[in-house]
Amino acid sequence: MHSSATDTQARLNPPVFYSATALVVMLLIYAALWPQNAENTFNNLQSVLIDNGGWFYILTVAIILITVTFLGLSRYGEIKLGPDHATPDYSKITWFSMLFSAGMGIGLMFFGVAEPVMHFLTPPDADPGTIEAARDAMKITFFHWGLHAWAIYAIVALILAFFSYRHGLPLTLRSALFPLIGERIYGPIGHAVDVFAVIGTIFGIATSLGYGVLQMNSGLHYLFDSIPVSVTAQIILIAVVTAMAAVSVATGLDKGIRRLSELNMSLAVLLMLLVLVLGSTVFLLQALIQNAGTYLSDIIRVTFNLYAYEKTDWIGGWTIFYWAWWLAWAPFVGLFIARVSRGRSIREFAMGVLFVPVGFSMMWFTFFGNSAIDMILNRGMSSLGEAVSNDVATALFAFLDQFPFGSVLSFIAIVMVVVFFVTSADSGALVVNMLCSNGRDDTPLWQRLYWVIGVGLIAVILLLAGGLGALQTMTIASAMPFSIVLLLATYGLIKALRVDITKRDTLQTNLAPVNTGSSDDNWKSRLHNIVDYPSQQAVSRYIQNIVWPACKEVAEELRAQDLEVEVEHDKERERVRLFVQHGDEVDFLYEVRSRAHLKPEFASQVDLSPEELDESAHYYRAEIHLSEGGQDYDVMGWSKLAIINDVIDHYHKHMHFLHILR
Repeated sequence: MHSSATDTQARLNPPVFYSATALVVMLLIYAALWPQNAENTFNNLQSVLIDNGGWFYILTVAIILITVTFLGLSRYGEIKLGPDHATPDYSKITWFSMLFSAGMGIGLMFFGVAEPVMHFLTPPDADPGTIEAARDAMKITFFHWGLHAWAIYAIVALILAFFSYRHGLPLTLRSALFPLIGERIYGPIGHAVDVFAVIGTIFGIATSLGYGVLQMNSGLHYLFDSIPVSVTAQIILIAVVTAMAAVSVATGLDKGIRRLSELNMSLAVLLMLLVLVLGSTVFLLQALIQNAGTYLSDIIRVTFNLYAYEKTDWIGGWTIFYWAWWLAWAPFVGLFIARVSRGRSIREFAMGVLFVPVGFSMMWFTFFGNSAIDMILNRGMSSLGEAVSNDVATALFAFLDQFPFGSVLSFIAIVMVVVFFVTSADSGALVVNMLCSNGRDDTPLWQRLYWVIGVGLIAVILLLAGGLGALQTMTIASAMPFSIVLLLATYGLIKALRVDITKRDTLQTNLAPVNTGSSDDNWKSRLHNIVDYPSQQAVSRYIQNIVWPACKEVAEELRAQDLEVEVEHDKERERVRLFVQHGDEVDFLYEVRSRAHLKPEFASQVDLSPEELDESAHYYRAEIHLSEGGQDYDVMGWSKLAIINDVIDHYHKHMHFLHILR
């Protein structure tokens, strides 16, 4: 697979940028000028899809969950999202925080109390308001916000990260189609897929922001009577969130989004622990264990339950709606997760994306949902149930008001809602910017601000003119075509992973060639190289004097066999690179790099001055890198003949690998 197609392209991809902008404006005008007509049109479309395609959504999500679990547990789990030598860009805590904030943090704030209470008051099977309804309410909530939702995000992120970081394709949605259409992803089909992802992301975030300010406004009114629930207040809130998101986008991923995500995670843990400590602590801990056990023991039955024998509208209004919603959000969230997951193995990625956010969500829904149900069921607080039924936006604040220091808890919750929306807006703008820039995020500032301000303007227009519901429905309806593409891309991913595993198997042989020199005393020089800790200058000289001539000789011989070969010596980066092209088949790369490492303690010299110690703290190795990444072995000190033998050995394995693929 080639990265050359992206190297020569400009940062801005005009066909995607201008097409997406034009279509967004057209759909916005339609939804704003004829909101009722737009809502009826998209509602009818969604009803047709849910009534006739509900079984397909259920089957698709089940296949995705099984696939992600399989990839995490199988041999494929050893493959890295990046070269073999890659290391993660972010610590685990920062990574989890960013996953959580972009994935569904705002949803937990909105539905943490509301959804369990709604299922408790109107369950699909049990009698409303009973203990059985309470059990079912938690089981259903876990099901909707659990492994299935995160598996959808995980498979999209996995496909994009694998093809981008492992095979040099652009980090945009078009790369998911590479196994199906190859280099044509750089043409009109690829542009259309990226435009589709841009529109879905823009309207998904704008409609969420529009609905989210209703919760912010309700919360502020709940705390401060002087702040009215009004369109003016909501527009001011959108302006504040957009301005904060613009500042975050301007500071970049590593500062803005990263710090806001860590702040949000800290506040979420604090609020959750306060609810646990100030509430019925022992009951909530018991409920958490029981809820998790019930969810896991029943997961296969509920995954495939379509209520085919008991005709009901419930599954269309809840489960299938949720599956469509997660699928519609998957291009945005999946691309963002891929962006922050470079360097992790597929196993670490799958287990991390599936289980850590799900575990946190389970605790959140148990501590908030079970507490709210307990208040209604056992403490006679029926007013809380009425508050949820009347206005979902105020449910969280009505719930927190029942606790000691309720105003303080509500204030923390409002701050969290604001920060969650800021992280959603700026991560959404980052993703859209990448989709319009061939997967790159090092774009000019105006380009990053264009999208984040655009999302805020769209939310304001829809709030004033109506049409929020219409575009949210349109976004959800887009899940059907996307799910078909996603299943095909998943098949393509497994095919590509099989190729990768085959290549790994062909490389599993001795590190050093049998003959690394021509004299009987060569074992002494090899032993000397093993226990020596060379300087940077020594390795640089070795690459210049031995590796470079060896690779040139091999290149000359390969050219004599009518092969296209490039060999280059990058003196600045201290590496030699031999590249053999094989037309439509996988090309061969052999590279020797100078890499620094810290000396072990037993090798440090105690009689050196502090300055000399600092200089001698590192030693250097001449390490082999192939197209899959670093091979973690050192050729420093090998003879020219040994280097030639090593190149030929790897080329032989590569040709065997191509033979197996054929």
